[in-house]
Amino acid sequence: MMDGMAEDRSEARPKPDRATAPRRGGAGQAKDERDGVALTNLDQELFPGAGATKRDLVDYLDVMSGRLVEVLRGRPLSVIRVLRGQDQFMQKNLPKYTPDWVPRTTVWAEASHREVVYALGNDRRTLLWFGNQRAVEFHPALALAEAPHRQTHLIMDLDPPEGDGFGAAVRAARLVRQALADAGMSGAVKTSGSKGVHVFVPLAGDPAPEDVAAAQRAVAARAERIDPVLATTAFIREDRHGKVFLDATRAGGATVAAAYSPRIRPGVPVSFPVAWDDLDDVTPADFTIHTAPGLLKDDDPWVSAMPAPQELDAGLIAEGHTIPVARVQAMHEGKRRAKAKRATEG
Repeated sequence: MMDGMAEDRSEARPKPDRATAPRRGGAGQAKDERDGVALTNLDQELFPGAGATKRDLVDYLDVMSGRLVEVLRGRPLSVIRVLRGQDQFMQKNLPKYTPDWVPRTTVWAEASHREVVYALGNDRRTLLWFGNQRAVEFHPALALAEAPHRQTHLIMDLDPPEGDGFGAAVRAARLVRQALADAGMSGAVKTSGSKGVHVFVPLAGDPAPEDVAAAQRAVAARAERIDPVLATTAFIREDRHGKVFLDATRAGGATVAAAYSPRIRPGVPVSFPVAWDDLDDVTPADFTIHTAPGLLKDDDPWVSAMPAPQELDAGLIAEGHTIPVARVQAMHEGKRRAKAKRATEG
């Protein structure tokens, strides 16, 4: 579960946006249809503080569909929806009212011991339908549906502390870049669409999932050693002490906001590719559903910036396997601290 989102409630609660089916009449009811998809309530505010309407979201997904499909195609897709008057929530399982033409794949969820039917963001029509369902954020799986155990990228998520912001995340991203370069690897960088930065390294071959996760832990550890005043691998927030968190946990069943995905933040910023040399000259607010399409023209900088697939460095794998898994370590540490607190209070 990411960013404090509510759990997947696609079976229990999500419903189609009101008037998902075409309506006739209705004063003030803005309606449209694109590629056979009925679009409704387009002039309603997307969410409080968005500074954008549902029409703005649909227009963005429409004009950006080619670039979004490039990063979503073939990957089980989770979306974050925001319905009127309700909290945002992550949806994985497709609701029963989903049209038959939405491409999908079935994945066994070990945690819940059930099959989950995920959408595949393979075409413009599917993105338009999701837009009409108020799906704002698009979080694809890290592996393709046809090869669910092969993570396609090594991913680092740089999360700055409150109040320090994007500049600190940029400096931490450069630590990651150096750590990768020292291992003979390179990656592309994008804004997260929030306050942080994502670094992606495309992987060659068929690396074992546990080796990818290990390599990510090693990259984070090496970046931390370069500048331990700036960056930390501490998973427990209270142990970070105002440093940028080098999050190496985007592995296995995790997801990450796709390049060009809007985010549920004021102004509706989007996760946007940036050249390494330009990072100091931008802020996340530069890239929104209003501004991003005009900045791109006919280009796809995420595709252009992505280096060729690379073999995982053996040294990173070996070092990473000596580093405890952050979530597991944090769980044990949390139990230890709780026990110590009880003993003190008793």
